[in-house]
Amino acid sequence: MFKKLTAIALLSIAPVLAFAANFVEGKDYKLLANPTLNPAGKNIEVREFFWYGCPHCYRLDPHIESWLKTKPADVVFVRTPASLNPVWEGNARGFYAVEMMGVLDKVHVPLFNTIHENQARIFDEASLAAFYQRYGIDSAKFKGLYNSFAVSGKVSQSKALAQKYQIEGVPAVVVNGKYLISGETAKVLQVTDFLVAKERAAQPKK
Repeated sequence: MFKKLTAIALLSIAPVLAFAANFVEGKDYKLLANPTLNPAGKNIEVREFFWYGCPHCYRLDPHIESWLKTKPADVVFVRTPASLNPVWEGNARGFYAVEMMGVLDKVHVPLFNTIHENQARIFDEASLAAFYQRYGIDSAKFKGLYNSFAVSGKVSQSKALAQKYQIEGVPAVVVNGKYLISGETAKVLQVTDFLVAKERAAQPKK
């Protein structure tokens, strides 16, 4: 009985603890001028913009991987490869191609590690196809998707969202289409949790 009461008590103070961090708008996060209203519907969306060649994104990624293991059920996480220039677009096309093939989770971290630990320039169709082939991914199928209409559509959507959310660099995390967080440390996820709690508290009570 004591354990049950303790668990209930902890759950009841969780929102208070989230707000107790008292992160400040304009310092720890930015309120977007052109927010999207509830992009994930009844859930809360957390969207990360990144580029595989970005060292700051590389340093943030392990924190995101850890955060995903305990992510609340009502939070929808979306990785979005930024396409702010032609080089970044190459990686974005590769990302969406392997995502469509259902093997993104298999190669996401290895690609980051190989680029930054080996100073490898894996930024275009040929180098990406060769890299993914090492993980059993069919090169012909990958290349067929790389410039496909479906992948081009996803890249266009990435560009439109980056413009809408005023993304000028990466990594950038957008919470529920409303708040923008920058940084490469675990603090980014602490601010994310704070803003998720803030959005959750603002939702109409069921």
